Amino acid sequence: MTSDSGSALTATQAATPTSGAARDRRGSWIPTSTMITTRIMELRKRRGLMAALIVVNIGIPAIFLLVRLIAHAVAPKSYGPAGGYDIFTSLVAGVMYVFGFIVAATLGCTAGSVDLTDGMFRHLVITGRSRLALYFARIPAGLAIIVPMVAVGFTIVCAVCVFAAPTKLDYQGVPVPSGLSLTGFESWAAQHPKEAICGLPYRGGKNGPQVGVPCFIKQNGTVVILPGSSGFKHISPATEKADAVAIAKQNYLEYSRTFLYPSNSLMVKAGLWIELEAAIGFIVGLGLASLMGQRTVAVVLMIVLEIVLTPIFSRTAIPHLINVQRGLVGLATAHLEPGGLPRGIGGGGGGGPPLIPESTTVAVCVIVGWLVVWTALGAWRMSKRDA
Repeated sequence: MTSDSGSALTATQAATPTSGAARDRRGSWIPTSTMITTRIMELRKRRGLMAALIVVNIGIPAIFLLVRLIAHAVAPKSYGPAGGYDIFTSLVAGVMYVFGFIVAATLGCTAGSVDLTDGMFRHLVITGRSRLALYFARIPAGLAIIVPMVAVGFTIVCAVCVFAAPTKLDYQGVPVPSGLSLTGFESWAAQHPKEAICGLPYRGGKNGPQVGVPCFIKQNGTVVILPGSSGFKHISPATEKADAVAIAKQNYLEYSRTFLYPSNSLMVKAGLWIELEAAIGFIVGLGLASLMGQRTVAVVLMIVLEIVLTPIFSRTAIPHLINVQRGLVGLATAHLEPGGLPRGIGGGGGGGPPLIPESTTVAVCVIVGWLVVWTALGAWRMSKRDA
């Protein structure tokens, strides 16, 4: 009887380590909240990097807008309002889009190589934690840093551009009410035919107006008829209104893109777009630095990708390689840019050649592919690296 009890006790004790091993989750590839928090603290301790992130994402837009606010307050006739649609689009597409990607990529390259450069990789491995978990913990940790910074800087831009926007709209030198529909714009032109004919550009057309009145709009909005011209005397009021409406219809598309301040939908779309660009920069930089095992060259390659390669290959079609060009993540991101923004450096200026054509579905697949492939390469290299 005693022998049987002892055997049962021994079997139970033998099973205990197995059940404990089953509860030991250190081998899981899913990172824990403690691992993520630790990675956040390690990145935040790098004060130089954090200062660069704050300066680029928050400091540059804030200082630029502050200078414009002060200049407009001191000399309102010499310096225009600090906010408005044009300021918003210039800051988002020209500054936050490009430099946000670069600093996010720098953060990703740092997160992917910091353990090796600091000599801590061996110590992390001997804890028994999964190498995949150690890598995947870097993704939410880095995004927890870069995403709020981009959001703060973008919120400052939106606030100033809305609350410090100009109070009147001059379109092509003509004072026009803002936010009119096509019918409203044509109605305004019918009520102000001379202003529409003299101020709005005539873009030609077989059925276009034939007035040919030599006139212009002064800075104060008054119509001036050039000397030696009969002006509008030979034109009937009905023809005058019809010509004004026709010219307004030609200019409505461009007018509809010009507002006193950005719309709510444009601000939401632009915010999500630059957050996406920052996330891409971080995750690709993380995978590249992990694959290479060091930061400096990875940062340089990311800058070259954004500043040099993307603008060139996004607009110059190379025979037999156009499908390869469509696989460029910068081109894919440029195709997802909100319609109310000018093309950033990734897609080139608005007056240059158009982007290489690509459907939205293909653009989304390219972005997802870049994120998955570089994450897989970085995780694979970490799992195979010698401790």
